[in-house]
Amino acid sequence: MSTAIDSDSHLAPGTANYAALTPLSFLARAAAVAADKTAVVHGETAFTYADFYARVRRFASALTARGISEGDVVSVMAPNVPALLEAHYAVPMVGAILNPLNYRLDAKTIAFILEHAESKLLFTDTEFSATIGEALTAMDAPPEVIDIDDPLFDGERKGLGDTDYEGFLAEGDPAFAWAPPEDDGSPSASSIHRGPPAIPRVSCTTTAAPT
Repeated sequence: MSTAIDSDSHLAPGTANYAALTPLSFLARAAAVAADKTAVVHGETAFTYADFYARVRRFASALTARGISEGDVVSVMAPNVPALLEAHYAVPMVGAILNPLNYRLDAKTIAFILEHAESKLLFTDTEFSATIGEALTAMDAPPEVIDIDDPLFDGERKGLGDTDYEGFLAEGDPAFAWAPPEDDGSPSASSIHRGPPAIPRVSCTTTAAPT
């Protein structure tokens, strides 16, 4: 008599044998076991893992308050600043799709990407206001804009939106309750929009590994 296990009927994914892979679980664990360790350093600014996790949850909460939900596209135009790193966690935390923009692209291409991706919200560093401003002007229905004001940028700064990034975070709840994805194919598990015209700028601020 065969004792082989029928994998189709006996090993279906369940709470006891399956958990979706997502970077969000690493952040939550780091905040739990290394709360006081330094996670992010940017010029004179430094955040612990507890700080970083709270900021990400504020970000996700503020996104939800502005109507961003699962499947919506959130675009970011920024160099290696904390806001870009936080977006890589906060956007998938609400099931939305992150669309990082390449700052070497011209305004016409950026406008095309934003329209094709149907971006609902755009976070943009004031360093790129000239290019982004031109792109938004070329669009029939430009997304809402949140300005990122990097203190390390020493050039001319011009805001394009009604809210800056820190003001946006202040709208959110640092204890925002989020849920992990149900499977690896959900936006929370793989958050970057990689359609051909939505060219991701794969880069983020380096964080220290918790020890």
